[in-house]
Amino acid sequence: MNVNQQPPMASPYGQPQPGYGQPSYAPLGGGYPGPYGPYSGPATAYQPGAPQGYSTYASFPSKAVAANPVSDLSSPLDLGSARGPPPVSTNHAYSQYAQGDIQNGPPPMDHSMAQPAHRPPVSQPYSQGAMNLSGPHPSYPQQYRAQPSMQQMTNQMSGMQVGSGPLTSAGPGYAPPPSSKPPISAAYSAAAPPSYTQAPPPVSGTPSQPPSEPAAPQPYYDGPPPSQQQHFPSSAPPPSQPFPSSSPYSGPPPSSQPWAPAVSRQQSFPPGPPTPAQQTFPNSAPPPVSQASYSGPPPSSQPGPFPPTFAPPAQYPAPQPPSQPGPPPFHSGPPPQCPMPPPSMSQQQANHLPPGPMQQPPQPGMQGGYPPQQNGAFGQPRGPQPGYAGPQYPGQQNYGAGPAPTPAPTQKRLDPDSIPSPHASELPAVQKFRHRIDPDAIPSPIQVIEDDRANKSSEPFTTGVKGQTPPLVTTNFQVKDQGNASPRFIRCTAYNIPCTADMAKQSQVPLAAVIKPLAMLPPDETRPYIVDHGEAGPIRCNRCKAYMCPYMQFIEGGRRFQCGFCSCVTDVPPHYFQHLDHTGKRVDCCDRPELSLGSYEFVATVDYCKNNKLPQPPSFIFFIDVSYNAVKSGMVNIVCQELKTLLDYLPRENPEADSVVRVGFVTYNKVLHFYNVKSSLAQPQMMVVSDVSDMFLPLLDGFLVDVNDSRMVIESLLDQIPEMFADTRETETVFGPVIQAGLEALKAADCAGKLFLFHSSLPIAEAPGKLKNREDKKLVGTDKEKSLFQPQSGFYSNLSKECVAQGCCVDLFLFPNQYVDVATLGVVPVSTGGSVYKYTYFQAEMDRERFLNDLRRDVQKPMGFDAVMRVRTSTGIRATDFFGSFFMSNTTDVELAGLDCDKTVAVEFRHDDKLSEDTGALMQCAVLYTSCSGQRRLRVHNMAVNCCSQLADLYRNCETDTIINFFSKYAYRSLLNTPTKTVRDTLVNQCAQILACYRKNCASPSSAGQLILPECMKLLPVYLNCVLKSDVLQPGADVSVDDRAYLRQLLSSMDVSESHVFFYPRLLPLVKLDGGSLPMAVRNSEERLSKGGVYLLETGLYLFLWVGANAQQELLSNIFGTPTFSQIDPNMTSLPELDNPFSQRLREIIDSFRSQRSRYMKLMVVKQEDKAELIFKHFLCEDKSACGGASYVDFLCHMHKEIRQLLS
Repeated sequence: MNVNQQPPMASPYGQPQPGYGQPSYAPLGGGYPGPYGPYSGPATAYQPGAPQGYSTYASFPSKAVAANPVSDLSSPLDLGSARGPPPVSTNHAYSQYAQGDIQNGPPPMDHSMAQPAHRPPVSQPYSQGAMNLSGPHPSYPQQYRAQPSMQQMTNQMSGMQVGSGPLTSAGPGYAPPPSSKPPISAAYSAAAPPSYTQAPPPVSGTPSQPPSEPAAPQPYYDGPPPSQQQHFPSSAPPPSQPFPSSSPYSGPPPSSQPWAPAVSRQQSFPPGPPTPAQQTFPNSAPPPVSQASYSGPPPSSQPGPFPPTFAPPAQYPAPQPPSQPGPPPFHSGPPPQCPMPPPSMSQQQANHLPPGPMQQPPQPGMQGGYPPQQNGAFGQPRGPQPGYAGPQYPGQQNYGAGPAPTPAPTQKRLDPDSIPSPHASELPAVQKFRHRIDPDAIPSPIQVIEDDRANKSSEPFTTGVKGQTPPLVTTNFQVKDQGNASPRFIRCTAYNIPCTADMAKQSQVPLAAVIKPLAMLPPDETRPYIVDHGEAGPIRCNRCKAYMCPYMQFIEGGRRFQCGFCSCVTDVPPHYFQHLDHTGKRVDCCDRPELSLGSYEFVATVDYCKNNKLPQPPSFIFFIDVSYNAVKSGMVNIVCQELKTLLDYLPRENPEADSVVRVGFVTYNKVLHFYNVKSSLAQPQMMVVSDVSDMFLPLLDGFLVDVNDSRMVIESLLDQIPEMFADTRETETVFGPVIQAGLEALKAADCAGKLFLFHSSLPIAEAPGKLKNREDKKLVGTDKEKSLFQPQSGFYSNLSKECVAQGCCVDLFLFPNQYVDVATLGVVPVSTGGSVYKYTYFQAEMDRERFLNDLRRDVQKPMGFDAVMRVRTSTGIRATDFFGSFFMSNTTDVELAGLDCDKTVAVEFRHDDKLSEDTGALMQCAVLYTSCSGQRRLRVHNMAVNCCSQLADLYRNCETDTIINFFSKYAYRSLLNTPTKTVRDTLVNQCAQILACYRKNCASPSSAGQLILPECMKLLPVYLNCVLKSDVLQPGADVSVDDRAYLRQLLSSMDVSESHVFFYPRLLPLVKLDGGSLPMAVRNSEERLSKGGVYLLETGLYLFLWVGANAQQELLSNIFGTPTFSQIDPNMTSLPELDNPFSQRLREIIDSFRSQRSRYMKLMVVKQEDKAELIFKHFLCEDKSACGGASYVDFLCHMHKEIRQLLS
């Protein structure tokens, strides 16, 4: 068999289903697109002994505990190939937490550990001369003794745990294997010749998982995938023969401690027997034939004499060899429910003929005998082996690097990218799969989230302690304001910032805050108090104009105060004077919100109003597209019917009072129709403006009206609009003049307000702002791709500037059936603090609920108008950059025509002087806005953080979710001016620099083969990989330019909790829904899905209900009201309301998820193996994506290689 042959990809569930597409993968740059690549030859040395820098206590997940006081931050992870044999443990029980500094590999050879490792003897001596392999071979002195017991052998083979008992999580922060894995007890008992049978199905009935994903290096920035589907080229080719379990035991016996995963080089060699926890044949289908053993000698790439076969004890009956006629060599287990033909017999026979001159290699393209991995590799993934190194393909980028030994006795580290591939027969099966990277042994987002919930949800989070990191956004917690703003208003990337610019530059950790000024608070928390100082207005510093806050220091008996931001001393106005107590605080400190709380509001005086005039109440104007497409889709009718009831829910501050917001109505296609709905009219009047090149308002009185006064006329109008335009044939629309009309109306009324535009198509009618179709897929992936995200002309940028000046916010609801140039149409909404909603291929019956819920929330949510935000900081740092939906006419003021409770502004800070550890750093965000009642107000949020001169303190107080939110906004904005590949490279490089700086300056000295992550940043690689794989930065073939522009604009104003679920969706197994608590989420990977289960996936924009093909009848009946899988309607968008506790609880969970998000999440039912499953799998972000995005494991290897290159 050709050692470099790559098996073809197979369907993850047996034979490919109709309509079930499979992703194809791009080869690495310059690599081999075909199934063959050059073979570098075997590594010939196997060096016994224990090299320097390794410890036998090699269980990966742990905190490094050593003399270095910083190492408690670290999560060491061995990602390098070992330079010697795997450690063989002495008789220690498996421990998740090793002693001392955790490293992987054999122990350092100091005098205290000079004794040879104790190897359990086995019954037969090993003869080196018996193997006829090329190259020199050092001797392997090993003795054998009595065979271990079945249970011991099982535990040793599994490489996970020794002794009985449940499998525990691998240390803090790492998730245990999901409960859906079958408890297969595949122990070995003596049998000759040994072969495999399927282990008995688990009692629980839960099917086994798909195989865990291999850790194949892969392309990051390549072009389009090749047309043919192929095995991912950078994973190692299969060996010349799959090595049977009856192989001579040519290495040390399995260790009772697992060899920590070596990630530097992932190879997908088909292994020997799978571990008991990984018997992964669905539905108890027989295992592939190529895993069966035979009684002859083990296969080799060369014929020659072989030592006697050592058959480990196995409970499998001995079948006939596959090459002989007779009963199939598999026993037990029910037949599969769907037909799963075995691999081709020619392949089976080729794999299991006795070695000799007649043996033929299988032909390329034959079906391989191993279940496919998630990313297309076959067999169980494995890492680099001690003494052997991975393949090298010329011209290819290899991710993850590991040193390999040379044949010489001296240990030398080779270039990680020039590591040859071993022969399969050189390693025993036990050793082969022991080195795969266990997905459960790398940092788990789920475990981190659950740990944070367990530790921080019970006690209220008090903000009085400066610089403490708040609970994660995924944790439900109560906040008590004691002088710093709640994390619901401000979240920082770091709560302990470097004292100097050099230190900040060295660490590369971004110094930023994500501010949500008008965030909604839960019912058990108090809204910011409103402080009214009368005509004098708020008390401020004379120099920097900072507002009175808890950081001001009163001096001279309370007659003056020193500013905490600029240290300027200001006189206290007589009306504000108060005596000080013995501690120097004012005696009324606790009675004044501005002296004791982090967030509060001031009533602004007329000096803070435009033109020194108190503002009018805001207005809402609804613009309805009545072109052919809009009427035909049903949008016009739905909008008109909904507005009749929605007008009762206009925003108001006092729920008991009527809203003071006035409303107006316009319809348009290529001309505009204004409506007079004055209360004194019996019927509404329509006025048409056809000269759209010079837009004006045809009426003043009767256009903007009070809802209660004109209700009858408004309802009459909304009934008539669908009838008036029911037979329209006008397909062209305008867009620019529509916004101009709204702007003119607000100017005429001298008020701020919001325009609601319901628009369906590209505005191609002759008018200002006319657009052309510029969608060009050929630009994707080129340097000109950035032009697709830029507006077509400067018209809308200029228009948005006028809108902001008037306080005219625009919300855009799009209903496109084709390209509408969201990048251009979205300029005004994004610049004015508005929102864009997109309903592609809108169908009234399917999308009505989603659209109406979005519209209701958009109309009702609390918001401010005509807002200006400024961020002040203490001496030493300053705000330098801003990200979000706003307009800036200077470098300091963020101007928002509208600011609602969902909008955030990200602010980046830089040093302009040295900071002091004693005083820390302060920031104050002040937002001046007009409330929906027409009152001018100032909302103030204060935040104090610590400063540090040690990098370790910085890394101990970071928040990864906020860092990812900032990175994604930075990257998405960069797309306007920078090629996508450059943006991706910049993100990877900065992440690598952050982690390399920690490794170099904070972590304990350790082997270069280890990836060491800061404790609070151990999820940075997985989350950053999700950003890199997002549709904006790495689109699939089916992602339109409009979708990418929409998502780019959407993310620009997302808060941290929404960006978290957007990049790392929440996946819940719906097994037991007892009580009020949610089931524990599982990780976002296909291997976590059970064919017998039902799962709910929340992405922030969609909800998916995935139904396994073998889901229990009772479960299906409880959810869908039908007991059979085939009768489930995949087109349903809401679950039937069934009278059973499970159905009620599931619908409650869905409703609660929707209530937490700013957009209504449409429910999509996905049946396993249905074509819609490809969309669902797109959101399983720990797996390799169809468009070439790396799996979590692969990206971790790539990140490790980048870090090592920086350190070297």
